[in-house]
Amino acid sequence: MTASTDLDTLTDFFDRYGVALTTADVPAIAGCYALPGLVVADTYSFSFTSPAAVALSFVGAAPDYQERELVAANAQIEDVQQVSALLTEVAVRWEFLDSQGGAVPGERYRYLLRTTEDGPVICTVIRTA
Repeated sequence: MTASTDLDTLTDFFDRYGVALTTADVPAIAGCYALPGLVVADTYSFSFTSPAAVALSFVGAAPDYQERELVAANAQIEDVQQVSALLTEVAVRWEFLDSQGGAVPGERYRYLLRTTEDGPVICTVIRTA
């Protein structure tokens, strides 16, 4: 097994993750994360060590997606770097579609993914400019 830098594999992973985010499928979101996991932003960081903790961290995001009427998420993969035998860093720019069919710009993130027998999982998320 080696770190996945295959764009099809990464695109499939982020497609599943985007669907889980926009449908508020918290168990599916939690399933996309390695444990422990880490989220880092300019003004805060938090970690989670259980699927329940991942779920709790995303429960607050669901109302934001619903309020903005976001119905689809598309991850634009901007860069892929193999970090080690099983780790890959992926730069993603998210774009969303609202319920009226309009494009809604999202944010940029860097994801540190670990390749497992079941596919990639997120170890660390860093919100970028």
